[in-house]
Amino acid sequence: MVQAKTWILKQHFEGFPKDCDFELKLEQLSEPRDGEVLLEAVFLSVDPYMRPFSRVRMQAGDVMIGTQVAKVIQSNNPSFPVGCHVVGRCGWRTHTMSDGSDLIKVLDDWPQDVSLSHALGAIGMPGLTALYGLEEVCAIKPGETLLVNAAAGAVGSVVGQIAKLKGCKVVGSAGSDEKVAYLKELGFDQAFNYKTVPSLEEALKNASPEGYDCYFENVGGHFSSVAIPQMKAFGRIAVCGGISLYNDTTPQTGPYPHLHMIFKQLKMEGFLVGRWEHKNKESLKRMLTWMQEGKLKCKEHFTVGFENMPAAFMGMLKGENIGKAIVKI
Repeated sequence: MVQAKTWILKQHFEGFPKDCDFELKLEQLSEPRDGEVLLEAVFLSVDPYMRPFSRVRMQAGDVMIGTQVAKVIQSNNPSFPVGCHVVGRCGWRTHTMSDGSDLIKVLDDWPQDVSLSHALGAIGMPGLTALYGLEEVCAIKPGETLLVNAAAGAVGSVVGQIAKLKGCKVVGSAGSDEKVAYLKELGFDQAFNYKTVPSLEEALKNASPEGYDCYFENVGGHFSSVAIPQMKAFGRIAVCGGISLYNDTTPQTGPYPHLHMIFKQLKMEGFLVGRWEHKNKESLKRMLTWMQEGKLKCKEHFTVGFENMPAAFMGMLKGENIGKAIVKI
């Protein structure tokens, strides 16, 4: 018997998450049956999507949703031998019993000098989100100008670097001077702290007076209302997230973008990364190659200890991390 620790959504979040919304529970797991594997978590991911998804995909009392890198410690499934590592949507759990249907083996040729934690970041869902948002939704072209907000986060930092690899001008917005310095290290052409600029509108105009061809949206709300009027004709907007809206108790209202979208003939498309799942293996290999070649740099923000999952999650929502937020067991 193995004792698993799990974090439960004790009650749905009202406004910003609080410690009392979570409960740590213990669960006894038996030996794996035929076709099953027993997993032990190594790294767990905390991501912005968990906040809105918890409302629509979870009930009070459910284990918190999420992805982890785990090691197979017992196996009755030949596809997943003992000792191999997998990525699984196991939620906030230290140990999981699985029949393997929800698991993806880490790439067979994963380099020894690259931490497996990157399978939850640039060489995982956030990296794929950045890639598909640019290539599939924005269809970005060399010479174009891209705006990305939350640019120092797990997705935004990769968005900017891929756009630079494709020969684009990149403007990034972030929420601290330390994050702005990081964006400049990554090669962003322009970066600013949206919390300290006197005028967001002027900051966007100064960064790219000619406007923006593509806008990778992670924030929503007021930022979006100011950015959309500065799009060029036939501009494309990839709507990945809206973190400024996730903890609202009263929905935000206008101004509304319709006239700008009509007169400039803009394309605005929301997307979920799973739409292009059939491309993931090839895409992950591309991203891993870029990382090995030094073309893709990925900072990680580690919190140690499973007991600190709620704190890591809430800290990520507050913007405490630069790069990918990870909990290390």
